Amino acid sequence: MGDLAGMVLCAGLGTRLRPLTAHVPKPAVPVCGVPLVRCSLALLAGAGVRRAVVNVHHLPDLMAAEAEAAARALGLSLTVSREPVIAGTGGALREARAALRGADEILLVNGDVLFDVDLGAALATHRASGALATLVLLPMPAGARYAAVEVDAGGAVRRIAARFGPGGEGLRPWHFSGVHVLSAALLDAVPAEPFEADVNRHVYPPLMASGAIRGHVAAGYWNDLGTPERYLEANRDLLAGRVPLARFAGADPFTGAVEQLPGVRIAPGARVDPGARLAGPALVCAGAEVAAGAEIGPGAVVGPGCRVPAGAAVRRAVLWAGTALAPGERVEDAIAAGPDRVRGG
Repeated sequence: MGDLAGMVLCAGLGTRLRPLTAHVPKPAVPVCGVPLVRCSLALLAGAGVRRAVVNVHHLPDLMAAEAEAAARALGLSLTVSREPVIAGTGGALREARAALRGADEILLVNGDVLFDVDLGAALATHRASGALATLVLLPMPAGARYAAVEVDAGGAVRRIAARFGPGGEGLRPWHFSGVHVLSAALLDAVPAEPFEADVNRHVYPPLMASGAIRGHVAAGYWNDLGTPERYLEANRDLLAGRVPLARFAGADPFTGAVEQLPGVRIAPGARVDPGARLAGPALVCAGAEVAAGAEIGPGAVVGPGCRVPAGAAVRRAVLWAGTALAPGERVEDAIAAGPDRVRGG
């Protein structure tokens, strides 16, 4: 078993979450107070990755700072690959090739998705098959319109998004988790042109006929946080315990928090007046202040350093770090990020 490297894709614009992502890159948005990229890096660290790369484009300095802080906390060596022009998934690998040199295998994951899959099992499948790339697949969510990855009975990927690849008969569609397990030799197949190269379109299809692109079917949580509604859903799922956290060592949002009431967790350093009205599930993060007469929960996340004064209410909502509510303000089914209020329901 050789060296294992990781790469987290963090260059996207996150347009569907605007205006929130006008000021914070999507992989840096908080889920229960923890930047999303830290969750992705924690999963990589848990799978044995000790060095990783993140690519950045939108708000690059902020994105790099968040990733570097997460890597330090997790004990990872991190290289930041800056993309003045977005290079796509394949182009990101090409631009980061020097930083990935020496790795025998690469775990490539999206930084703007909250997911929990067994990366160790995916690595084992990849090694046993001898594939150049193994895509981690999940059952297609009911009613979803995501592009499918179609796999034959032997586990070979034959078509992606109904367009790319040779296709065939008897194929089964799966939902792609965004996790790729790559052999280092796959990097040789990334073309120099086009500059913005997509692995699913420009790299994998020519390799499918030989069976070099495989699928690994997994089970696990997955949420793309692609809309305000989906973002709030991810936070609610964390609060309700629907996201397994065993593989999130170093990124568990509830570490050190005390359950003051059923389902109501208060982080160290938070100040909650005894006169506040609390209902679980809810999380009050470090440095937050909740005054007497304020209402928190159910389904509420009060981010680090937030201020919730008397008469204010937070229900089925998320406050981003440092947000101060006005007395009597009610934030329901919404995200409050500084002065912005974005409805999510």
